[in-house]
Amino acid sequence: MRDTINILDIPVDRITMEDATRRISEFVNSSSYHMVFTPNPEIVMLACNNTDFKEVMQRADLIVPDGIGVVLASKILRDALPERVAGYDLVQNTMKQAADKGYRYYFLGSKPGIAEQASQKMRTKYPGIQIVGVRDGYFKAEDEPAIIEEINNSHANILLVALGAPRQELWIDKYSSQLQHVRVAIGVGGSLDGMADVVKRAPEIFQKLGLEWFYRLACQPTRAKRMLVLPKFVIEVIKEKFHKE
Repeated sequence: MRDTINILDIPVDRITMEDATRRISEFVNSSSYHMVFTPNPEIVMLACNNTDFKEVMQRADLIVPDGIGVVLASKILRDALPERVAGYDLVQNTMKQAADKGYRYYFLGSKPGIAEQASQKMRTKYPGIQIVGVRDGYFKAEDEPAIIEEINNSHANILLVALGAPRQELWIDKYSSQLQHVRVAIGVGGSLDGMADVVKRAPEIFQKLGLEWFYRLACQPTRAKRMLVLPKFVIEVIKEKFHKE
């Protein structure tokens, strides 16, 4: 049974990185489809303002706290999550086991060429890994039946979808009954860009201090407008805390 904390109506799993990695393995070895989402505060706030998106998030089989802001929110609510479980790191942890466990990945999303570049980098980093298909995120609705057929023909059991929120989560949910061999579909945001070395992750010290967001802002000042959602998120969490009390 899942152990979750409700953060603005989003059930975030109370889980460690080690346990989340183990849960992915259990999903792959099952006979059904599982949706895994990795929200930060911005994604939680998107869900607050989009009923369809919120309902999809609530149907997820695993939701890990990708952003340190989600962990801090749990502390404000006095129901602390054990740690941040960054989506990028979670996927990397599965890849360390991929050759031994028979994981077969399909990369879907990001700009043209990125998924292919990411697959090449990961094959070098993790010898023996099976990346059985790639496709960029620049497609139209009429292209989707062919994409589903391609994924099915690849026999991928882990699908990484990098279309940005909420598009990636809605897409993962929309095709839940049509993906024949996929056992885990994960919304990975910009992770393919990181795997391709197009976007550099923050230095480890920033990650450990929970300041990865600050590093990205310093490197990409254009993100400043998006960061305005953070104080709104904190205000909503505080309101929820007092409402519960």
